[in-house]
Amino acid sequence: MATPKVALVTGSNKGIGLAVVRALCKQFPGDVFLAARDVGRGTAAVENLKAEGLKPLFQQLDITDPQSVRAARDYFKENYGGVDVLVNNAAIAFKMADTTPFGTQAEVTLRTNFFATMDMCQVFLPIIKAGGRVVNVSSVMGSIALSKCSAELQARFRSDDITEEELTALMERFVKEAQEDVHSQRGWPSTAYGVSKTGLTVLSRIHARRLRQERPQDQILLNACCPGWVRTDMAGPNATKSPDEGAVTPVYLAMLPAGAEGPHGQFVSEKTVQPW
Repeated sequence: MATPKVALVTGSNKGIGLAVVRALCKQFPGDVFLAARDVGRGTAAVENLKAEGLKPLFQQLDITDPQSVRAARDYFKENYGGVDVLVNNAAIAFKMADTTPFGTQAEVTLRTNFFATMDMCQVFLPIIKAGGRVVNVSSVMGSIALSKCSAELQARFRSDDITEEELTALMERFVKEAQEDVHSQRGWPSTAYGVSKTGLTVLSRIHARRLRQERPQDQILLNACCPGWVRTDMAGPNATKSPDEGAVTPVYLAMLPAGAEGPHGQFVSEKTVQPW
């Protein structure tokens, strides 16, 4: 018997992630895993989807915990021979009104949205199967933050030769300079969430380039996307899209047909490649 296909969505017990799981349960020809760090909330979300007649499975996964990430990788490698679709959705954001010092916000936000997602990619990319799809849920806030960076930073973030090491060093530098309260003078915008998503989009470009170089025959497509402004705990009740509407672009990228040439290494919004 052939191993069934498998899709994994991180941080998916609520919001956009949950909506992505719901859509994949209806469209993806294989097993769909809802992943959450909290087992109680994750299994409750799975039960709610089962009440809708869907059949998601649950995987405990805290992307900020390297042990949890590696345990999940081993599970999928052992039971499915890898992963066909990976949607990196887990992320956090401080509210606009939050009075937490900016340096702390920068450190906490980047720890999850950039560094933990990067670890997730480093651990899971080697087990993405041929024909696989990887979707990094980024944000237009990353593009806006990019436009507010110094010309020098913009040039590096847009370059086609930036490495993961250089990007990591820049993200570490942002956190350090935010903590020292000199980030504005050093060419950074005052948005930790925005910079974290700039980093994630650039990381996506780097990983896509590397897949082309190292596994050209596998036809894996990897992209970053913006789901839009979605009514979630993160964006608040005034946003223009429902979570199901926010899931449209991530699901479109996750379901790119076999043999598709692209998009690959792009930033996609409303199912359309955006300039970076």
